[in-house]
Amino acid sequence: MTALVIAEHDHATIKPATLNTVTAALACGGDVHVLVAGANAAEAGKAAAQIAGVSKVIVADSPSLAENLAENVAAQVMAIASNYSHILFPSTANGKNVAPRVAAKLDVAQISDITNVDSPDTFERPIYAGNAIATVQSSDATKVITVRTTGFDAAAASGGSATVETAEGVADSGKSSFVGREVTKSERPELTAAKIIVSGGRALGSSEKFTEVMAPLADKLNAGLGASRAAVDAGYAPNDWQVGQTGKIVAPQLYIAAGISGAIQHLAGMKDSKVIVAINKDEEAPIFSVADYGLVADLFVAVPELTKAL
Repeated sequence: MTALVIAEHDHATIKPATLNTVTAALACGGDVHVLVAGANAAEAGKAAAQIAGVSKVIVADSPSLAENLAENVAAQVMAIASNYSHILFPSTANGKNVAPRVAAKLDVAQISDITNVDSPDTFERPIYAGNAIATVQSSDATKVITVRTTGFDAAAASGGSATVETAEGVADSGKSSFVGREVTKSERPELTAAKIIVSGGRALGSSEKFTEVMAPLADKLNAGLGASRAAVDAGYAPNDWQVGQTGKIVAPQLYIAAGISGAIQHLAGMKDSKVIVAINKDEEAPIFSVADYGLVADLFVAVPELTKAL
């Protein structure tokens, strides 16, 4: 029984989501192999070989894999899929794009967003916005799985000594083409990788107040800046800042929520944070039910005072 992890990478380095996925793969039992599908991705392959617990890294190099087009990556996975009992993807935009294609090609049911491995064929995953946990057992010969990375600790990025093999890269499928990419650049940490996140809600009232009140605190803590769906819908913050079931799922060491009432869809995205601090003037706000520390106060007073004290 061998598991294959599809690496999330930028052709030179391995992204943190891969490390959590390796931990999930190790819990499935047996050996763990990692596929690095990219273009000129030898450095990413070397980095993958250092991950603790990985026994083999397969590097597939092809110009067709340069932009992670789902059709081509899925074809690359299918080229070696018959060798594996489990195929695991991080539950990221790329992983969610490729995994269903692989599951369909293999004619198996995809097991989505797992947060725990009970046994090689039994997994836990959240349903109803995280209010219930479903235990799913699969009898498929090959399990195609996406891993909610916040549910698993990251494997050590160094200390491993996996062998590195090369595989022939697939030809371009011709089904899609890369047109362009607009990347948001920020000096702050990316939300899914940030150790500290500061989030604001609709109570901030405007995008100007959001920036004026929340940005200095985030800068002081070198934190990622997040927002509730209500704040994003109101135009106070951009879409890529949204934390929640329909935004980004995060689990930082510290999560500070200011002016966020705690709707179910928001809690689903951040309740696995190690320490949660809530600031809200409504003492009945649902956010306090998951908070480790709660402050009933006006955020326009409390947040600047907290920033000043740091």
